[in-house]
Amino acid sequence: MNQERTPRSIPRKPKMGPRGYYEDDRGSLPPQSVSGPVTDVGDPEPAPKVKGPPQKIIDTFWDSFDSKYPGRVVQALPRRKSKAQTLQPTTNIAHGEVVTESYNRAKAECEHAVNRIVKECLRMNQKYTDPHFDIELDLKEGRRDCLDGILETNSSMQPKGVRRVTDIFEKPEFYKDDATATDVRQGNDGDCWLMAAIATLGNMKGLIDRVCITRNEQVGVYGFVFYRDGEWRHTIIDDKLYLRVPDYEDAAGEREVWDDIGSADTEEKYRKTWQSGSRALYFAQCSDDNETWLPLLEKAYAKAHGDYSSIDGGFVGEAIEDLTGGVTSEMISRNILDKERFWNEDLMNVNKKFLFGCATGLYGRWLYPYYYGGNGEGSEGVVTSHAYSVMDAREIKGKRMLRLRNPWGKKEWTGPWSDGSAEWTAEWMQLLGHKFGNDGMFWISYDDFLRKYEHLDRTRLFGEDWKVTQKWTTLQVPWTIEYHRTKFIIEVANESPVVIILSQLDDRYFRGLDGQYKFHLQFRLEKDGEEDYIVRNQNNSLMCRSVSADITLEPGTYTLLMKVKATRFDDYVLPERVVKDKATTSRLKLLQIGQSYDLAHAKGVELESKEEEEERKTKEAERKAAARKEARDKAEATSKKEWARRKKRDARHRRRIKKMEMVRALRGERGEGDEDDEGDDGEGDEYDEGDDGEDSEEDVPKKMSNKAGPKGKGRDKRAPQKKKSRVPSGIKERAVETESNKDEAWETETEEDEESEEEGEDEDEEDREDDTTDLDSGSDFEFDSDIDMSSEDESEDEDKENEEGSGSEEEDTVDQPWNAVCVVGLRVYAKDSDVSIRVVKPKFWEEDVEPRRDCDDPVAGN
Repeated sequence: MNQERTPRSIPRKPKMGPRGYYEDDRGSLPPQSVSGPVTDVGDPEPAPKVKGPPQKIIDTFWDSFDSKYPGRVVQALPRRKSKAQTLQPTTNIAHGEVVTESYNRAKAECEHAVNRIVKECLRMNQKYTDPHFDIELDLKEGRRDCLDGILETNSSMQPKGVRRVTDIFEKPEFYKDDATATDVRQGNDGDCWLMAAIATLGNMKGLIDRVCITRNEQVGVYGFVFYRDGEWRHTIIDDKLYLRVPDYEDAAGEREVWDDIGSADTEEKYRKTWQSGSRALYFAQCSDDNETWLPLLEKAYAKAHGDYSSIDGGFVGEAIEDLTGGVTSEMISRNILDKERFWNEDLMNVNKKFLFGCATGLYGRWLYPYYYGGNGEGSEGVVTSHAYSVMDAREIKGKRMLRLRNPWGKKEWTGPWSDGSAEWTAEWMQLLGHKFGNDGMFWISYDDFLRKYEHLDRTRLFGEDWKVTQKWTTLQVPWTIEYHRTKFIIEVANESPVVIILSQLDDRYFRGLDGQYKFHLQFRLEKDGEEDYIVRNQNNSLMCRSVSADITLEPGTYTLLMKVKATRFDDYVLPERVVKDKATTSRLKLLQIGQSYDLAHAKGVELESKEEEEERKTKEAERKAAARKEARDKAEATSKKEWARRKKRDARHRRRIKKMEMVRALRGERGEGDEDDEGDDGEGDEYDEGDDGEDSEEDVPKKMSNKAGPKGKGRDKRAPQKKKSRVPSGIKERAVETESNKDEAWETETEEDEESEEEGEDEDEEDREDDTTDLDSGSDFEFDSDIDMSSEDESEDEDKENEEGSGSEEEDTVDQPWNAVCVVGLRVYAKDSDVSIRVVKPKFWEEDVEPRRDCDDPVAGN
């Protein structure tokens, strides 16, 4: 949950934001957020006129709505050119490990890193300076990379100086009587959620020690571990801390006043007054003036996330998860069904199985968003939009009481059982071990607690008797809100209580590169062979980093279906744009954030196992073979059709030549051929240029008889003539080959014409019969796929070009295509059983079956 600055700083108007309860103007919601297409309703431009039926217009819009090039930036920084290849996994089935194994690995790495730094510093006789998070150089050079994000400047953060721990504290001690909740005081960062979580950890001995792994106070190096995206990771820092006032030599205005005192040790007095002890620190500080663990822990947490601005605003439960590796569930007090059960099973296990945080003002300013008064203080002293720690729960003499703490270290509850109220007696003071004082600690009744605090964060802790199994994958999230085709398959060996967590990457580590889409997760669990689902996740109103469910599972195979709601914020900047803009202007900051981005998104890159690759290649080969066979059959049919047409054309041409030879022969016998030959100039016979070769066989005799003219006298001079062109000489030569002895066979022109027509018809019929026989048998038809078909590579290249070409045209239909990609991970904690997880993605060779809708879905019954 998010809050304003501490009472020492100027109050600001908080707003509801996507990353915490209420965020400042830097993190507030942009003016326009959509989960679909964006339309400016102010002065809309005239829409282009689209022709076609209404349904076709809608179909065209949706066809072009999704990006034709979906995906997400996986690696923001330059790729290293390395010959080493990532080893292909033998299987993609994930198996469990004891929950402490990841922690032990991170702890060993942290200790090893600190020991190496200590040896190096001792050898060079130098204190350690963190080259990756040097807050002194960063502040005095004006870069502010350790304070601000990559896109925005947090003008409210204005530390004035930097000094080492040994220069600030007279007798510095990391711990003084162990780390406790009463040590915690929030500074000038809006990280009350983190401070409340640290105070909660202080209730259980050893929890803070698990985070603060190792240190060398002489060298000034400290090692911490934090839980991030399903695994523990270490962070190393030096001992430099921000101060509220500048050094004496830098305080130009104040120095003139101090110099007027005329004392010999003016600078030393200035340092002791303004730059010594916990009160000199700009950010978090311990209550004791010489205790140092809290500001150093806050600094390590800020470095892990990139800068101090990145930890401004959040939820108590998320910070407890980061510090313990637990699992947080969000609860709304008014939605608790059985308050008796909640008290007995949950609150009575505070500091045992669970840790709790709480807040109020969930939607406190929805009606009057610009109203702001007195540091956000609500009724009866409860600060709205502010995180509190649940320190203890007691039931004494029939009264149910809870002890809460404000991380400010002051500002307490003023209702019943507040300090000095009439409910307190000497007996109750002793029974509850309470002392009056404005230290931020107070008691409140169970009924008042549920009435005043509406948002509760419950974090379950896991011991060494629990195992965890996890698997990550990447989802292309559709605009429609429905269960995704990608599923997780869970195998449970024995009956066991389990905790199931579906989470997304924590974008707090790479703010500025997180893109335009925000995601809310849902899931439901089904058992194979059963019709109804077993459990759905517990709904979260505000927390969106993860969702969870607790249940006891029997042995068997389970399917986890995911539903992801994506919301697009058009005012947010795309990561590819940020990289281009900041590569030259903010190189160091981009390197810092980019490394976290690349590390996180590497989880969503899943390599195929050998078994999956073999299956895919086999199915792809079968698909290509089937497509190739279909293409071959089609090409062969087309080729055979062309062959048949070509055969018919050749036969028709032969018949036409034969008729022309016969006509010329008859003309020659009658003495008419000489006239024609004289006009030919030896170039061959004339033919009609308009003849396209497609005349029917019945038309040829008619044309020939027309050319001969009536009564064999030649062409009709009165008839309009088409433009003529010469018949090729080869045809003419064949046409003039006639039998010389035919002159004796004819007596009259009529007899000659009749006999020639009869003979031509007989020969045509014989030719047609021969042609039909050849076509039916296909005896001389040949087809070779290597010659008559394009190669597979050419076909694939053509398909790719067609897809790219059509895609680029469709992309222009929508101003900003939908391209939501989410990296999700499933973690399953089991106490008494081995659990395995695998991802099942849609396969092109399997039928795509749409999952059943939830029973409370508006269209479930339709």
